[in-house]
Amino acid sequence: MKKEDIKEFIDHTLLKPEATLEEVKALCSEAKKNGFAAVCINPCFVSHARNELEGSKVKVCTVIGFPLGASTSKVKALETRDAIENGADEVDMVINIGRLKEGDIDYVRSDINSVVFEARNKAVVKVIIETSLLTDTEKEIACKLAKEVGADFVKTSTGFSGGGATLDDVKLMKKAVEGSLKVKASGGIRSYEDAINMISAGADRLGTSSSLKIIGINNEEK
Repeated sequence: MKKEDIKEFIDHTLLKPEATLEEVKALCSEAKKNGFAAVCINPCFVSHARNELEGSKVKVCTVIGFPLGASTSKVKALETRDAIENGADEVDMVINIGRLKEGDIDYVRSDINSVVFEARNKAVVKVIIETSLLTDTEKEIACKLAKEVGADFVKTSTGFSGGGATLDDVKLMKKAVEGSLKVKASGGIRSYEDAINMISAGADRLGTSSSLKIIGINNEEK
């Protein structure tokens, strides 16, 4: 796969807490110029990104319950509604990791569904399961719950929990959803080789803040 072809897989990402509006505007400009799939930004910037990307094919993606997944389902639903009203096309929600690890499957299912319900027919939902904190069995359960309630993607990581996407996790998630959902690999994807490997393993989308480097553009060229 050529570097040119990778662009449509990339969510051009800026989620650091110190991100500024000017940086978000620059991110949107880079996404439009290079034809990335989406920009992924914190919720406070959604309306600004929507304005910056008006008329382009680049989607506005934001995060819900980020990065811990520990806010209540009611709050996640409200965040989702607010994000969509502000112009989000896609939402990446973090599951309640602790509830999954203690085996409260009904809670996790309901938690994911609270976001899916708010977004239905309005926005794509990607479910972040935070693979670095889960056993393989827990990863499979999370993927199947996301599939069960009608999410669109499962996603590996927030990038904030000490671990990112691995090829084994992408393969496991791809198998667990049985073709019903897409897979987003996120966290630690910093090179063209990383990107190719993730796509080869089954990733349909890549979340990365190294987008320009991956497609071969340095800071002077952007």
